[in-house]
Amino acid sequence: MNMFDASTHQPVSFGIRKEPKRTYSLEEYLRKEAKSKYKHEFINGQIVRMPYAKGPHNIIAANFTIGLGIATEAIEKQFIIFGSDQKVYFPSLNEGVYADALAVCEQPLYWDDEKLLLINPIIIVEVLSKSTSRYDRSGKFEKYKTLESFKEYVLVRQDQHYVETWHQLEKGLWKETIVTDLTASVSLASVGIEIAMGRIYRNVEL
Repeated sequence: MNMFDASTHQPVSFGIRKEPKRTYSLEEYLRKEAKSKYKHEFINGQIVRMPYAKGPHNIIAANFTIGLGIATEAIEKQFIIFGSDQKVYFPSLNEGVYADALAVCEQPLYWDDEKLLLINPIIIVEVLSKSTSRYDRSGKFEKYKTLESFKEYVLVRQDQHYVETWHQLEKGLWKETIVTDLTASVSLASVGIEIAMGRIYRNVEL
């Protein structure tokens, strides 16, 4: 059995001889995922189980999804909002992950005919936890950057009022903004909307 460090999604070595790792095709991964009661990411041909999410994490993810839906209803362009069950696929890497919330402009595009693998999010939201924070900030961010549509990354802490956004000003140049005031709002420049911090942290006890 392969063991993985949840913070990096890399194999953990215990100083013993390891059997050659079994690699899977994308099709094999999708078949297994369809039957599994757990969520898994598809990384380097490996099927990596995702850690459990706690209550505050799930509340924040749901709040942000609702906030995105309400805020984008008020603007002229159509946006489609997805929750945490939507897989995002990186064609150039042949890898797939889940985000906590995301938005698509106008029309979702999928890599597969079954509409499982989304490839054109404009905004992606990740709720940080101790086990995934490092991965979300670095490795996962770099994967998302391979998608041409991707313009804004939102990182939300669940242990304090803290929202960090990264907006793409031009190719290769990203602007960071941090909001910690619960009475303030988070601006999402890629679509021209704001979401109140109070909405994001509604019903979350810190």
